[in-house]
Amino acid sequence: MPRWNSFEAFLQDAQRAPSGDQRQELVDQLLAERSEWPWVQGSQATFIYASPDAPQRVALNLDAIQGDPPLAPMKRLDGTTLWHLTQTFAPDDLLDYLLAVDDPMTPLATEPDIAGRIARHWRVDPRNPLRLEAAQQVVSVLRMGDARPFPDWSAMRAVPRGRVDEHQFDSFQLGFKGRKLWVYTPPGYEQSGMVYPLLVLHDGQWAAGPLQAPYIADALIKHQRLAPVIIAMLQSGSQQERDREYISNDRHYAALLTELLPFLQTQYRVDSTDLGVGGVDVGAAAAAHAALRNPAVFQSLIMISPPLGKGVGEALLSQLTRRFAESRLLPRRIFQSVGRYESRPRFIKPGHAVRDVLAARSDTAYRFVEIGSGHGLVGFRSILPEALAWAFPGPAALN
Repeated sequence: MPRWNSFEAFLQDAQRAPSGDQRQELVDQLLAERSEWPWVQGSQATFIYASPDAPQRVALNLDAIQGDPPLAPMKRLDGTTLWHLTQTFAPDDLLDYLLAVDDPMTPLATEPDIAGRIARHWRVDPRNPLRLEAAQQVVSVLRMGDARPFPDWSAMRAVPRGRVDEHQFDSFQLGFKGRKLWVYTPPGYEQSGMVYPLLVLHDGQWAAGPLQAPYIADALIKHQRLAPVIIAMLQSGSQQERDREYISNDRHYAALLTELLPFLQTQYRVDSTDLGVGGVDVGAAAAAHAALRNPAVFQSLIMISPPLGKGVGEALLSQLTRRFAESRLLPRRIFQSVGRYESRPRFIKPGHAVRDVLAARSDTAYRFVEIGSGHGLVGFRSILPEALAWAFPGPAALN
């Protein structure tokens, strides 16, 4: 039976210990007793860092922390190697975080080498196995008791698997060559001879990678939450290229319509009457632009955290709300989400404005979800199953 039923109970015992050595013995017992952290109890989560390296300071980097730098200092238990911090969260919070060890705690706004500083001082929580791994960074994940599930979808062994083909794709409209295009086909595609709906997801390196779109699709199809669908995931460029290509760019729309779709229609059995487009961040804005340009073609739309307010491309992005209101025809199914801890002027306020417009329309099946996350891959992956099941519902999702 555990010696302590809460971190507070442990802390009270440790603070009563007469010496640092005795407190350290209690720390060692705690770490032997409880191997996985944070310790979540009700609305509170306790984060720890324990190392014999004797750092001068340790802090928590978390989506929900406001300020510059976005770090909350942890406190060291006197005479021990244990640093700790207890925070209160909403019941459905699902947040990515890092531990900052000996970070200078100076504003990031004045930091000449942010990437170097993060690489030197910020790290994943070694005591938390729940993580998201991406090409450029690995983050730890805090999951409160009522948060959306955050499984490793690739580890579900009993799920029939579809297939992912990799192509090289060139675009004359956008002026690039050799980007990767991943195309997912559902289980049974090769033998069926049927045509399938098609979903185009932007930022293919994320969709096919850390967002686990193919693995999520496999699981949803097995449980009849998602109709069997082909998913095309085209790699995006640098951040500057993403902004240039994705923000209300008619050339990007033309590339979808006159280059990508014809390629997919010649290589795969696509039902041209059942097409969808979606994305995250500016990729969601690009999806909205294409769907509004031609809702007769793109009849399903997924928008996960589109940046429709203050910031890069504001003059063009802010027009999407008006365009949704004024469009005589909308995609027949629209999914939209926003994160509770995203920037209010950039994401939440304009996202709510779009929600109000679309919720008042009777000519589209619309769903809006606000999730307990910030602006990052953790939140994007957590909501993707609901987005897919709404855009292309299987029999179980329609009941």
